[in-house]
Amino acid sequence: MPFLHGFRRIIYEYQPLVDAVMCVVGLEEGGAAAHVDRGRSPDEEAGLRKSLTELLERESHSEVFLEGISYALFKVAERGLVYAAETLLRYGADLNFEDPVSYYNPLHIAVLRNRPSMVKMLVGHGADIEKRDRIHESSPLDLAGEESERLPCLLTLLDLGADVNARDKHGKTPLLHALASSDGLTVHNTESIQHLLERGADVNASTVDGETVKSSLVFLVKEALDASVEDAAEIGNFCLKATRLLLAHGLDPSCCMNEDGEPSLTQTSLEHFDLFFPLAVLLIQSGASLVCSYHGDSCWSGYSLLLQRLHTSLQQCSDQSQASELLEQAEVLLDLAMVDVPLLQLSPQLELPAPGQDPHPYAQALVDLHNRAVQRDANPPALRCLCRAFIRSHLQPWPLEDRVKLLPLPDRMKDFLLPENSYTPKPGWEHFKPKQTQQ
Repeated sequence: MPFLHGFRRIIYEYQPLVDAVMCVVGLEEGGAAAHVDRGRSPDEEAGLRKSLTELLERESHSEVFLEGISYALFKVAERGLVYAAETLLRYGADLNFEDPVSYYNPLHIAVLRNRPSMVKMLVGHGADIEKRDRIHESSPLDLAGEESERLPCLLTLLDLGADVNARDKHGKTPLLHALASSDGLTVHNTESIQHLLERGADVNASTVDGETVKSSLVFLVKEALDASVEDAAEIGNFCLKATRLLLAHGLDPSCCMNEDGEPSLTQTSLEHFDLFFPLAVLLIQSGASLVCSYHGDSCWSGYSLLLQRLHTSLQQCSDQSQASELLEQAEVLLDLAMVDVPLLQLSPQLELPAPGQDPHPYAQALVDLHNRAVQRDANPPALRCLCRAFIRSHLQPWPLEDRVKLLPLPDRMKDFLLPENSYTPKPGWEHFKPKQTQQ
């Protein structure tokens, strides 16, 4: 067992030297002070640097000197003591030393403990900015993106030139690490995701197992179905923020995630539009395709999904007000969809209940909604609506507001191009809801 061998070496061979170093810098191993990293004045640091130098001069002939100061480098990197790390490096401490137990090196532990100044110093002295740990295959940038508290280290690594699209042995990029570690409840990595995207992270990256940013989002969206009301709303807020960022960098939310037709983000949102209403609104407003952008309408049609879900949800309604709300939400989504797709191309094979013959409690309401959609689709769209859809399609990716403002058009026409600016959700429509709310 290699880690046991490494642990014994620490205890019996070079731990005394490590203890001596930590004592000199005021962080005795195992003591209460070991967890304290108070700020020090320049004079205090100068005094401690001098004491550390004297210790290293005395111990420099020890047989375990290099191993001892290399492990001490790991320890001071963990605490963020830049002056101590610089002194140890000057005496030959190994930048690539791996902790015999965790197999992290000084740069890894500096990132994990969010020590951006230490990260900058170590990289400046030659630490491999792309070095992966032997256990998890994570690079420093991967580790930085996995916790929102490590954002300062993420920005430091990006400024120092870390590869934003580097892949581990599984094909996972820093962006995929950031999304995979987000649960929408305790970990909110939207700022890390934003900075990775702004520095060129590939939204279409895929692991060898087919994991993508879309699959991570779909997984998280579905987690909301079985959550509590409060947790579903919290997960939804994260998903909405992450989706906005990804859409702004070219994500296609309507493409099936593999050849077998694993549901896309748009398909998932419309299959449960009443529970994921704000996501369905966001995707439709962004101009997302209402048919599968990989297989076409033979895979799924947004209109059919919406009507099928409405059909099912109305059967489960407990009162008239809930039914009215569902019908209103469906109509809102259809109206929003026609901004970018003036003709919805309704499916001729859609099966609806027959009023008077079908026991469905809202059969007539469903048929009336469908008939209104058919009537709208049968009439040629107004020229202004066709022009709006054409202009919006050429201004993608969404959001379009900044690009619309630059157009040489009157303000009234710019407002017409951006109907999403006048959309206001009704109370209760702005959050995800779990399945239990249907009962």
